[in-house]
Amino acid sequence: MMSQDWFADEIAIDFPSVIPAVERMRDAFLGVADDGVLQAEVSLSPREAIAGHVVPLEVPVRSTCSRCGGRGESWTERCHVCCGTGDAEFRHTVRVSVPPGVADGARFRFRLTSPDSSSVRVEVRIAVRPAAL
Repeated sequence: MMSQDWFADEIAIDFPSVIPAVERMRDAFLGVADDGVLQAEVSLSPREAIAGHVVPLEVPVRSTCSRCGGRGESWTERCHVCCGTGDAEFRHTVRVSVPPGVADGARFRFRLTSPDSSSVRVEVRIAVRPAAL
């Protein structure tokens, strides 16, 4: 039996709703998590593409439910905010700096990390709108 299996059993029996939170903590500590890549597209005018631009981008992030603290319940009632899962999704706004001279179709990646949530990998594709005549 691996050393983490005994701990998983204790969590599953006593606090089943915290399993996702504990897995996120373990993955963050060990650097194992890879939930895929979230893809987004940023539309720029030709002028913005030439000069560079800062664009707000909303990224969905999973975190421990603030209402129940990750337990999934409040006394004997199931938490209505997270539906008993112990975690919730919220939207975090980041400001993405697009460098000057970016071309249409360019892509770049970044990772959004927080101590309270799992990391999110984001790939941004740049779409330069045609110039108005």
